[in-house]
Amino acid sequence: MSTLKIRPRRLRRSENIRAMVRETSLSVKDFVYPIFVVPGENIKEEIPSMPGCYHLSVDKAVETAKEIASLGIPSVEVFGLPEYKDEIGSSAWDMASPVQRAIAAIKKAEPDLVIVGDVCLCQYTNHGHCGRLCDHEVDNDGTLPLLQNVAVSQAQAGADIIAPSDMMDGRVAAIRDALDSKGLTNVSIMSYAVKYASGYYGPFRDAADSAPQFGDRRGYQMDPANVREAMKEVSLDIAEGADIIMVKPALAYLDVVRLVRDNIVQPVAVYNVSGEYAMVKAAAQNGWIDEKRIVLETLTSMKRAGADIIITYHAIDAAKWLKG
Repeated sequence: MSTLKIRPRRLRRSENIRAMVRETSLSVKDFVYPIFVVPGENIKEEIPSMPGCYHLSVDKAVETAKEIASLGIPSVEVFGLPEYKDEIGSSAWDMASPVQRAIAAIKKAEPDLVIVGDVCLCQYTNHGHCGRLCDHEVDNDGTLPLLQNVAVSQAQAGADIIAPSDMMDGRVAAIRDALDSKGLTNVSIMSYAVKYASGYYGPFRDAADSAPQFGDRRGYQMDPANVREAMKEVSLDIAEGADIIMVKPALAYLDVVRLVRDNIVQPVAVYNVSGEYAMVKAAAQNGWIDEKRIVLETLTSMKRAGADIIITYHAIDAAKWLKG
């Protein structure tokens, strides 16, 4: 006869027992779904490096937003390709650009859907960098007024949350000042506070046509080897007025997510980025993995690490699986 008194397996015997003692719960309410809007009408073109994701004209973006809302996903983040590019990315704050038009149209069609506006300049500049250039270097302080313009234009179009992803020093304070000066005090800021110079962004740069024409972004995005620096960035952005703190990418940086979660009271967001998504899709298409199981396990790991909000291209599929 066995002398074992403690048997952890007792609480794993059935699905209902496992559900009763489950420590982390993944919900459709955790998700933000990113969309890419483009000029034109009646456009829905699959992005080759991101199967299941599309370039959408504004009318098709509204259709997608309706589907998102019907699934119970609470939020969408809007990225876009402009009709024109220039040295300073001025199309990024043009109210006639696809992003501003999509934000307004989605808000009209689905008023309760939370709209996040991505604030950066890389897809709007003809050089592909995230700010104004000065002698082939990004001019941090010269870029701040441009980011203010973008943030205000998106908020005026109807964005509920502004998400600066440029990694300029001081941009959260500058954007907060700009929003408040226009009476947009209720618009939140979700800062890409901890954004690493990552190789996982490749498919996004294809989707957003935002690859730099020279050099790279290591001069302003974070070194993947650093974690103490992450907490410095978090502290600065909170002091400047950030309402939500983001870690990007998610999967390779879950240790950073946990450290951030354990040290702040603000909500923590993660971005399950394009490279993470594309690897799962490629493996699934080759029959090497069970896509549903891998996706839900991956998203649960982000929630378990401390994320309150998960920005993910898997959101539509995951929402259907969770409702299953």
